[in-house]
Amino acid sequence: MARRPAKTRGSIARGGGVALGEAVFRSLCEALQAGSYRAGDRLREEEVAQRLNVSRTPVREALGRLAARGFVEPAGGRGVIVRNLDISEVLELYAMREIMEGAAARLAAEHASATEIDALRDIEQAFVEASKTDTAEMARLNRAFHEAICRAARNRYLDSASRELQDWIALLGPTTFTVTGRPSTSHREHEAIIEAIAARDGNKAEQLARAHIREALRCRLKLLQKQ
Repeated sequence: MARRPAKTRGSIARGGGVALGEAVFRSLCEALQAGSYRAGDRLREEEVAQRLNVSRTPVREALGRLAARGFVEPAGGRGVIVRNLDISEVLELYAMREIMEGAAARLAAEHASATEIDALRDIEQAFVEASKTDTAEMARLNRAFHEAICRAARNRYLDSASRELQDWIALLGPTTFTVTGRPSTSHREHEAIIEAIAARDGNKAEQLARAHIREALRCRLKLLQKQ
């Protein structure tokens, strides 16, 4: 079983003109995606500030933004807790993900360069290697795969919405790659999507991408039934 990522200590990156509150917010979103924080975990201002080596003011700002987006909610006493999505929210989330991933694959079939298609194949090869030993790395590479398709779609609004959707997916907990057989079926689905994009077949790419997300939902519901 893959180990849960540690809450690594250390200063956050502050370069590139990014305001400190924004940097803290991004750091917390990345921690959610990495599984460092999961549903039910408590976040306290002083602990986050100490871990990121910042004052409590930008942490308070970042936690407020997370609360406004619905990722966390007030906890009894001090701090907030990471939300646990109910089944209706999960179904709504995957319904939107199916639509957006399908659109991204269709647009990528129209716009992806040969270099981008080669990069998708490289990510998928790394995914296959990771499937032998490391579900956490598989999950990371799966995100990279879908992000690469979205970038190749050449639509900034779709890209932005997809990134926010990934933050919500992070609240669901364990990756679906822990379901028996899912890594191999996901690999076959990824390969088919790549080939449809390479063939410039937008209709097929969209259909395959949507079917891929429906299968991911089926596996997600299996995991939820075990909780």
